[in-house]
Amino acid sequence: MVKPDKELADKYATIMGVKRNDIQNGRLYNFIDEWMGTPYRFGGLGKDGVDCSGLVSLLQLQVYDTALPRTCAMQANTIKRKYEDELKEGDLVFFDFDGKQFSHVGVYLQNGYIVHASTRRGVVVVRLHDNGLYQYFSRAGSIFDPAEMPAPGN
Repeated sequence: MVKPDKELADKYATIMGVKRNDIQNGRLYNFIDEWMGTPYRFGGLGKDGVDCSGLVSLLQLQVYDTALPRTCAMQANTIKRKYEDELKEGDLVFFDFDGKQFSHVGVYLQNGYIVHASTRRGVVVVRLHDNGLYQYFSRAGSIFDPAEMPAPGN
């Protein structure tokens, strides 16, 4: 694992209310820092605009070397469900907006914080329990190891 530099670790430790030594994954926090503030754009995959599932698929590929499907609904099929208090850094969190199941996705960080592409604010780090967000929380979990992936139809 690549250690983050001191300034980056300090920045995200402050944002999430954790100790600097809790910020261990330099690849993850460098990725977040590079994308922070990128505007939301449906279907986007670039710094000129990215949507939630695009951000998650890019993050998982660049940070964890894991390829994910492109859409939220398909990404929801790649996780082993967990209870909220079991979540670990890198786990996926899903939301049901506008009555649509798995219409939004983010990545769990630490201490109740997630990173996601907000339609209004772009890429941000926020509390999972933020007003206006948590009420739509529907599912979370870790990505299946490819060797553990269920066969289609199971």
